[in-house]
Amino acid sequence: MYMQSPELIPVDIFCRHHGIEISFIRSLNDFGLMQVTRIEEAEYIPVTQLREAEKLVRLHTDLEINPEGIDAIMHLLNLLKQMQAEILALNNQLSVYQLTE
Repeated sequence: MYMQSPELIPVDIFCRHHGIEISFIRSLNDFGLMQVTRIEEAEYIPVTQLREAEKLVRLHTDLEINPEGIDAIMHLLNLLKQMQAEILALNNQLSVYQLTE
């Protein structure tokens, strides 16, 4: 039998704590929004993903957004991050050119 690792949180305990169905976590895993580790018959969430998992749960419970909507939101947030990084890089390049004038 597998001994529980401090780096893994059982999905059933996480779901009970947050008042959500296990199927919701499985859906997030299916969409690639979080990683669920399966060991024997049990499913676990890595502790490193706990903050992200709780953010996704809040989107679902507080705003009543389904997994498909969460997937779209996370995609748009990732695009926004990429664009912000690109703007920062362009601003840095621009400031170099402005210093040489």
